Amino acid sequence: MENRFDDIRPYYNEEIPAAMQRIAEATSFPLLASYVFPNRSIDDVREEMRGYKTIKEFQLGVMYHANKQILKKSATEFTFSGIEYISHNTNYLFVSNHRDIMLDASLLQNVFIDNGFDTSEITFGANLMRGQVVIDVGKSNKMFKVERPGGSIKEFYRSSMHLSDYIRTTLTERHQSVWIAQRNGRTKDGVDRTDQGIIKMFGMSRSDDKIESLAELNIVPVAVSYEWEPCDILKTIELYERQQGPYIKKPGEDLNSILTGITEPKGRIHIEFCKPITRDDLLQFDNCTSGEFHKAVANLMDQRICSAYRLSPNNYIAYDLHYGKKKYINMYTSEEKKAFKERMKSLLIRYEDECDIEALADIFLGIYANPIDSKKLFE
Repeated sequence: MENRFDDIRPYYNEEIPAAMQRIAEATSFPLLASYVFPNRSIDDVREEMRGYKTIKEFQLGVMYHANKQILKKSATEFTFSGIEYISHNTNYLFVSNHRDIMLDASLLQNVFIDNGFDTSEITFGANLMRGQVVIDVGKSNKMFKVERPGGSIKEFYRSSMHLSDYIRTTLTERHQSVWIAQRNGRTKDGVDRTDQGIIKMFGMSRSDDKIESLAELNIVPVAVSYEWEPCDILKTIELYERQQGPYIKKPGEDLNSILTGITEPKGRIHIEFCKPITRDDLLQFDNCTSGEFHKAVANLMDQRICSAYRLSPNNYIAYDLHYGKKKYINMYTSEEKKAFKERMKSLLIRYEDECDIEALADIFLGIYANPIDSKKLFE
């Protein structure tokens, strides 16, 4: 690839040996190795790491097993569907709802590996790519940097064009699939919606034909569903604080969210590949203005993702509690309702001295109840 993407691209294979040496020598390595390989000695894992020469070796040797450990320790079930929509001979732009900083994209890679597909490249926020170990693990795992919006309009336009160009080049010239979230940052309130600015960004690198510009990217919406929302209490507190005034991210907050998402119970996890966005899908919006076109495509994405979102008893319990109804009483048991209420109480009680508990409960229940409204909206 041309060196114009050196500021954001993942590592090349020739950069892997040096990255593996740095990871193996890092002070955090024993902790990381003991989590991924609990039954092996640190020295044994370190020696194996130092022998990796390619991205594929690192992904199969480490990341695949890291995901397995996460599932073993924090999930009760991991399933997927819709894989018949994708082909081994095509590269795709997977656009996913975003509930967990790391797991949405990371667990998807195991689905690819288990079904004979190549792994995809993964967007990774520049705010997260800090510290040499994080950078080395991320860039060895096909992660590429995405700058958060900020600065001048001119700078935002430049970075958006750069990202658009990188994604198109990766798909059409390097023949690698790409994963990206449907919006900037995670969904905090349980309402999965595609930012139409993302759709606009996709097309910036080819402005001659808005239909072909998106059609050649082979966009596949992806819906990831968690029985227990990753970082539910942390999201609740953030939304609560935003209601009180300007929200200021705390030092180490992103790392805490990553670790919480990885370690806390998630119950059942499901990933669904939705029907791809085809040329025929896009042609129905051919007469739209540019802004209307981006909005219509984003709405189509939302329709497929929200319809594919897999609801659990927790969603129905939260809906009935949130609205004081018994509308979905047949969708859960009294035991499931009791377990949900007890977990919610145990999480919220920690903040009773500093927050309005009723307001927190309202936000917490909304996070779980909102996917039902989204699903109904697109029925």
